[in-house]
Amino acid sequence: MPEPWWRRAVFYQIYPRSFATSRNRPTGDLPGIEQHLDHLNWLGVDAVWISPFYRSPQADFGYDVADHCDVDPLFGDLEDFDRLLAACHARGLRLLVDLVPNHTSDQHPWFLASRSSRDDPKRDWYIWRDGTPDTPPNNWVAAFAPVPAWTWDEATEQWYLHLFLPQQPDLNWANPEVVEAMHGVMRFWLDRGVDGFRIDVVHGIGKDPDLPDTPPELVGLPQAVLNDTPQTHEHIRGMRRLADSYDGDRVLLGEVYLLSTERVATYYGDGDELHLAFNFPPLHTPWDAARWRQQIEDTARHIEPRGWPTWVLSNHDHVRHRSRYGSEARARAATFLLLGLRGTPVLYAGEELGLEDAEVPPERVVDPGGRDGCRAPIPWTGAPDHGWGVTDAWLPWPPDADERNVEAQVADPSSIAHLYRRLIAVRKASPALQLGDQELLDLGGDLVAWRRTSPAGDGDDRVVVVNMGAEAARVDLSGTVLVASDGEGEGEPFTGKVGPDSAVLLRPAP
Repeated sequence: MPEPWWRRAVFYQIYPRSFATSRNRPTGDLPGIEQHLDHLNWLGVDAVWISPFYRSPQADFGYDVADHCDVDPLFGDLEDFDRLLAACHARGLRLLVDLVPNHTSDQHPWFLASRSSRDDPKRDWYIWRDGTPDTPPNNWVAAFAPVPAWTWDEATEQWYLHLFLPQQPDLNWANPEVVEAMHGVMRFWLDRGVDGFRIDVVHGIGKDPDLPDTPPELVGLPQAVLNDTPQTHEHIRGMRRLADSYDGDRVLLGEVYLLSTERVATYYGDGDELHLAFNFPPLHTPWDAARWRQQIEDTARHIEPRGWPTWVLSNHDHVRHRSRYGSEARARAATFLLLGLRGTPVLYAGEELGLEDAEVPPERVVDPGGRDGCRAPIPWTGAPDHGWGVTDAWLPWPPDADERNVEAQVADPSSIAHLYRRLIAVRKASPALQLGDQELLDLGGDLVAWRRTSPAGDGDDRVVVVNMGAEAARVDLSGTVLVASDGEGEGEPFTGKVGPDSAVLLRPAP
């Protein structure tokens, strides 16, 4: 059987508020994405994941869904979505939409009914518990703020559970009607032709029916990063069976926000749960060679026996890696980690421009989780409106947008955008980089290096060396430089020198 497409693919995440607008408005929309798909083809990515665009009061910027099967007017309508999907497929791009199964908006018709009466048929669609107004059912903490994960409902005198904001009540997946309703949501989008789902906080959907207190040593941590129950795996297997019943290799890419690679690996099941699971410890790994070697070893040890890894350095919930690492040189070198390691890479829109987080003054802060900086709008041109038709978008522009924009980066062959493009192209042309085995090379010091072996066994291998040190390093390797983070020496014999905060991709000598 041929390898599934998603093992070879490079994914690209779009945050629709911040990608592009078609209407000269401060926020992006679906037609704006469609108008800029040529950039994704230029870059060379294979699949697009779009963060939520569903009807929503926007308390959590779309992750509080009020209608899973419609487009919020902020982003367009279902016809706009269908045109976008067709345009992606016409360009050879797969399209994933964000599925939010753990919770809804408190304005969703399901919750309005559930909240209306203890006797309502949808009461058990959410997690309600008895108690007194001053004593929550347990000590669980919500995400975004150190407050209880429970809200008291005066009208019906019970508590409801929310792992995130009070406006995001958790669904009760122990109720078969909820399971079937969410399966219906999946069918709605699969029938329209989407190629799969990125599933939000998928590890949260099952709850221990006893709702036990958080252990003392973990008190204070949000339950959203602790929830890990057998019930969840049963539900994911049901979602997988549904996805597999459609043709075209539909894919489930799950957000498993557990900071243990060993636990993340369990969400692949026995090949019957997630196709791909985000492994987030690298997002919290500093620019340190020993730590990165450990992350690579942990991924190989825990995930590869069960499934295919993913690699991600930035997303809509985290400080961009250009800001975390502190320099463009390091951001360039990090690209070799993302695109050179064994697994499926997921880029976040704007990282190919080397964007940093925007500086957001207090009066413009809008996100309850403090994630505004990484969600700054993408600058398309160097003009004052940066291609948006408005000079003042919904968030401030990222730093240096006059130079660090798509138009300028595409015009400059030495830019980081061209580095991404070259690396993606070399990856696509190399079976070793796409599907080959991986062996860490012990070069010591501040070097992280590995060899990718051609699956054909023809010796057409690749070697990546990343120098995370402040000094140049000499390595005993020979071959041809295919891509260099600083662009030097590409297509020429390797000199054995890797500069500080630099990386090279080699075709090793036979």
